[in-house]
Amino acid sequence: MGEPAKPVPAWEYASDVEVGFVDAAGAVRLGSLAHYWGEPFEHASPARKYTAFKGQKNFTGEYWAAASRSLVGYESWVERDAVMALDFNPAVVAMASQPFRLAWMDGVRDREHTPDYFARLADGTGVVVDVRPQNLVDEEAAEVFAVTARICATVGWQFRQVGDLDQPFRANLRWLARYRHPRCYRTSVAGRLREVFTEPQLLLAGAERVGDRLAVLPVLYHLLWQHELTADLIAAPLGAATVVCLAARGRP
Repeated sequence: MGEPAKPVPAWEYASDVEVGFVDAAGAVRLGSLAHYWGEPFEHASPARKYTAFKGQKNFTGEYWAAASRSLVGYESWVERDAVMALDFNPAVVAMASQPFRLAWMDGVRDREHTPDYFARLADGTGVVVDVRPQNLVDEEAAEVFAVTARICATVGWQFRQVGDLDQPFRANLRWLARYRHPRCYRTSVAGRLREVFTEPQLLLAGAERVGDRLAVLPVLYHLLWQHELTADLIAAPLGAATVVCLAARGRP
């Protein structure tokens, strides 16, 4: 038997794909993805401007991401929820919106696509995210997403196409995001909460064992956001009867 075939380097697969982006220093870059795929796109500026006009149905804005302590843009409530979910993921350390424009030839015509987000995971993996509710993914969009997924695979990135978050997780995530900022953390209160919730407790009863609920609950919600405390956020809205316990391992 002959020697096994050597793997083809990623840049040979990506040589026919062009990427355009604005780097962290504000410089415009354009060239082969084979050359630029190692760039820190999680710190890139948006590759295109957000549109805003009187009477538009979607809402644009910026979300402050606790993971990277930076502002991340969104063009709809669905996108805002998507970037919020990325921020809540303990594996995500940084993210950017509209990180780059990809361009390629599909054999018939020139095509291009600007993904919605690029996230960097703690292990160094890149994640490209496109946000589109499934009922709005037509044949052309599905084709673009499929090509984008193949392009991502050639350079070792993950690709995710996401839509609306399911309830009640969406409501719980929006609530906890209010307490994501470090200002909600109090060292002494957090220490007592970790002690109290070493064994599963009802949310409100456990908080009141620590002290006044108005002072304790913001810290409790912050620890839930940080994954130091854990609760079922999928089955039902957070409430007094939610069972909370200390997570096996908190977010750094």
